[in-house]
Amino acid sequence: MSDARVSRVTGALVEAEPIAGVFVHELARVGRKGLLGEVIRVEGERATLQVYEETAGLELGEPIEPLGRGLTAQLGPGLLGTILDGIGRPLARLAEMSGDFIAPGVVASTLDPVRRFSFVPSLEAGCRVAQGDVLGRIEERTGMMLPVVVPPGVAGTIAELVPGEFNVVDVIGKLEDGAPLRLAHEWPVRRPRPVSRRLPPDRPLLTGQRIFDFLFPVAEGGSVSVPGGFGTGKTVIEQSLAKYVDADIVIFVGCGERGNEIADVLEELPRLSDPRTGGSLLDRTIMVVNTSNMPVAAREASIYLGMTLGEYYRDLGLRVAVMADSLSRWAEALREIGSRLQEMPGEEGYPTYLANRLSKVYERTGRVMCLGTPEREGSLTFIGAISPPGGDFSEPVTQAALRVVGNLWALDPALAHQRQFPAVDWEASFSLYAELLMPWFAREGGSDWPRIRGETLSVLHRERETREIASLVGAEALQDRDRLVLETGRLVREVVIGQNAFHPHDASSSVEKTHRLASLVLRFFHEAEGAVESGVPFDRLRRERVWEGLVSLRTAAPEDSEALAEAVRTAIDDMGADR
Repeated sequence: MSDARVSRVTGALVEAEPIAGVFVHELARVGRKGLLGEVIRVEGERATLQVYEETAGLELGEPIEPLGRGLTAQLGPGLLGTILDGIGRPLARLAEMSGDFIAPGVVASTLDPVRRFSFVPSLEAGCRVAQGDVLGRIEERTGMMLPVVVPPGVAGTIAELVPGEFNVVDVIGKLEDGAPLRLAHEWPVRRPRPVSRRLPPDRPLLTGQRIFDFLFPVAEGGSVSVPGGFGTGKTVIEQSLAKYVDADIVIFVGCGERGNEIADVLEELPRLSDPRTGGSLLDRTIMVVNTSNMPVAAREASIYLGMTLGEYYRDLGLRVAVMADSLSRWAEALREIGSRLQEMPGEEGYPTYLANRLSKVYERTGRVMCLGTPEREGSLTFIGAISPPGGDFSEPVTQAALRVVGNLWALDPALAHQRQFPAVDWEASFSLYAELLMPWFAREGGSDWPRIRGETLSVLHRERETREIASLVGAEALQDRDRLVLETGRLVREVVIGQNAFHPHDASSSVEKTHRLASLVLRFFHEAEGAVESGVPFDRLRRERVWEGLVSLRTAAPEDSEALAEAVRTAIDDMGADR
């Protein structure tokens, strides 16, 4: 029993003394209610802990009991479909235990200790195994067979491995040295899980959103920053990505967001159908929820928990997308804890190690060759939303992210007010993966994909410059060629990169559809440009049928697309027939 007592309380921070033999990031039970805390500073016989629960009512002199381990995540079958708090406790079970409000010190394991899974071994006694080797398979969800692997750091010869119905705490086998094998294991959330080797980012993670897949593609295992002010559509974008992204597993981390926003997501997500299986989208989703009214220390831990869950499924050979909303609230938690520790503040009061902590999160992404046999690939892609105050991208969190991410999808409030969705600023956004991914898109989408992408970006840039001139002199004063640039840019914005997140045929776009729309718009531009140069006045071009056809094609059912595309081609060819 420890002699440590509470000597000071300031918000989420608690000082304990006398205390010896503890290590940084060691967990402890704080006070008579057993609040969960983590050691973050050790000075002689005094330790400072950040407490993951509300400290109201905590008194000086209450006992503190170190637990001898760090914050870990319980990893195994039963995670899919769960909703966890920032330190990995399932909210549904907490509600059963303590009602609508989480009671102080309540303990609940991440995985259901009662639920049983049918385990079918693929190895037998006498087989030599090492970390990452597949022991067998279980069916976690209907039709979803997942491997059971040897945990990192474990190796030996199998003494026994038996089939049957097991829960996550049952022993399914043993090694010859007596080490038990189970369906689940624990892993420290702040430590990246090991991999065999990293693979190049030459394969895209398709999102179903044309502006991302076409103009600013992200690679499997890539990292994305999505900064945007209030009302720019970050939540709708993340919901669309969660539904249509080409990932096997989606992990959503609600980090410091308003409770009513998270409640809307929790209400909507189970009703969304998975377009691949027809079942509930929640069946392949895990939610980590730490709202703005929850303790600030757990907000800081929630990002690490989400990344650890993602790495676990990556190590099973799956493609994982982790989405965090928002990293600004996570950084604010670091700032609050740093100020209570009286650390030297950096820019705008954030701790000086903000960029270092953020880069360590992004560095856990990647497409990898997993440990163990049989050989398998997995990937972890991280998409982090940022809420810069006033939409100012020069603030520290956005700038720290820009130094390490491979993609920037910058959201513009002016485009959001114009009802442009997604409201992505194509001038500020970029993708460092674009050149590496062009061979894949040229092979799967069309050999002219790189050319069409380059010309589309050029049209958008020319349209913005021309609009600035038109705002001064009026569109009527422009030359016909400039008016054509304005119209083509509008077509690109409305037909190619604009999408209706609530339309069944437009919420997600295939590579083929994106290529067809973009190539037709550029065909219109080149044909109209040729007609104007040959002397046809811009107002005499027969553009109405082209517009109607392209707008219809954008929302057309797949079976009607080819016929509509052919009609648009005919309308383009006939556009200047009366010249």
